[in-house]
Amino acid sequence: MSRSPSQDLDEHADALPRQQRTYSIGELARMFEVTPRTIRFYEQEGLLAPSRQGQKRIYREKDRVRLKLTLRGKRLGFSLAEIREVVMMYDAMPDGNARQLKRLLEILEEKRANLDRQMEDIRLMRLEIDDVDQRARDVLRQLGETS
Repeated sequence: MSRSPSQDLDEHADALPRQQRTYSIGELARMFEVTPRTIRFYEQEGLLAPSRQGQKRIYREKDRVRLKLTLRGKRLGFSLAEIREVVMMYDAMPDGNARQLKRLLEILEEKRANLDRQMEDIRLMRLEIDDVDQRARDVLRQLGETS
């Protein structure tokens, strides 16, 4: 039975300690179901820092984790600046874990407060729409009665 290149790659990857594992841009793109262009964008934004062999980008485990966190942060509505702040804080501080988590909690609280404001705005907008709807129906009824 013939083996695919990805099976060979997976076996090779399993033989390496996770910290020594490297990834190509294509592997990361497939792994996270994004385009290579997306990965290059995050690299330009300073969130990923692959090494290079000529034109080839070589991503390490740290880059894989950063990409995972970046994509998760984006899904949660974090801005790139907020994601960068948390990731860089973690990298730069000896006690990065605690600082990172505290800042993450601050950002989450800000997100929660924004969602609460948006929910209130939506509730008020819904009341206004309902009021306009009712007045329009009332006018139509009056027009129907006088015509």
